[in-house]
Amino acid sequence: MPRQGFSGLSRGAIAFWGLVSFNLLDPLPFALASASPAIISNPRVAPLHLEISLSRRQLTLYRGQTPLRRYPVAVGRPGWETPVGIFQVREMIRNPAWKNPFTGAVIAGGHPRNPLGRRWIGFWSDGKNWVGLHGTPNPESVGHAVSHGCVRMYNADIEELFEKVQPGVPVIVVP
Repeated sequence: MPRQGFSGLSRGAIAFWGLVSFNLLDPLPFALASASPAIISNPRVAPLHLEISLSRRQLTLYRGQTPLRRYPVAVGRPGWETPVGIFQVREMIRNPAWKNPFTGAVIAGGHPRNPLGRRWIGFWSDGKNWVGLHGTPNPESVGHAVSHGCVRMYNADIEELFEKVQPGVPVIVVP
């Protein structure tokens, strides 16, 4: 996946159009230790997880093996493919600011032209660049392979999902 033109940023709510750069800790282990306290204290409640199907351009929220909700999404375009694998929600930001990776210009969080929309759920990082779920001011892009690796959602959908998940929730991305 090309990463040209992206540089590190100071810690904060500044993101790129698909790839985001933050200074965070090393990747969190995919383990029960990262499960929500409600799941640990009540083992009868099945854990949540997200599955993103790149070919169907669909995100499904599951509780155990039961699908709770499906959302249409946009995924990475050729050369900027959304990474496939098992990850976990590592970061959640309301009204993230966006920094243009080529000009350095910043669009404030909450601004109608902000390409990240009103919510950010980061799930992949190489320590410098990020991929995550976010809203979009271009709803016509949902359903297509058009992003720089991120998973775009309708703003209402990402806001709904943002209230249902938390850091540590597994994110499974399949072809």
